[in-house]
Amino acid sequence: MRLVRYGPRGRERPGLIDADGILRDLSAHVPDIGGAVLAPARLAALRRLAPARLPAVAGRPRLGVPVAEVGKIVAVGLNYRAHAAGGHALPDEPILFLKAPTALCGARDTVRLPAGATRGDWEVELAMVIGRRARRVAPERALGHVAGYCVANDVSERGLQFERGPQWDKGKSCDTFCPLGPWLVTRDEVPDPQRLELSLTLEGETMQQASTADMLFSCAEIVAFVSGLMTLLPGDVILTGTPPGSGFLRTPPRYLRHGERMRAAISGLGAQCSPIAVER
Repeated sequence: MRLVRYGPRGRERPGLIDADGILRDLSAHVPDIGGAVLAPARLAALRRLAPARLPAVAGRPRLGVPVAEVGKIVAVGLNYRAHAAGGHALPDEPILFLKAPTALCGARDTVRLPAGATRGDWEVELAMVIGRRARRVAPERALGHVAGYCVANDVSERGLQFERGPQWDKGKSCDTFCPLGPWLVTRDEVPDPQRLELSLTLEGETMQQASTADMLFSCAEIVAFVSGLMTLLPGDVILTGTPPGSGFLRTPPRYLRHGERMRAAISGLGAQCSPIAVER
């Protein structure tokens, strides 16, 4: 299933995208796409619905963050071999940092760089959304705790990240710095998360293109590792790292500019298109 939340910010309604690409309303069946709805039994009940009998939604409404009330965003750094090899020693275990849940925004929402920002950057990533409480789970059972997958963009302001601390969270948690979606694709439709193609274009120019097969630590290994450090709850989001091609590593460096558009996509998970604005 492709689950969405649509409508004005703060008033989103639950929905799904059917096989023909039609947006269908789910509000008669679930109050929202939140942690409780991501449990395996609740998702199984939604799968039994006949999409053609659900009300079709007219027009092209805003698509919000596809998961409501995200408790935490755990992100993994340097998790692609080619990216980590660019001047870094390969890590022995996943490098973790947190992004504030208030950084979340919809897949078509404007990414707003804070006033004075000059080093805004992009990072297309595969996101996992937790569906079942996970604490100290083994890698072989880890993906059973994942409800589904999304496209994510770990937007960063490198000046805040590297020059004022350094402190990664500071440069990665500004409002709108985590576009997520356009939808949540349930785990049953992603048989192998290590065989997905990622890409990011800026103004039509390809900046990132890679496969999740290049991950140092697989999705299962990441869930197991994180759950050994902190309890993962339904609705939590894990960003699994980005491949090479971020702006600050290019020669010369290339940063986001007011009025540009980013397009981040993952095979089978859809694409997001984010306009850029620099706050005055």
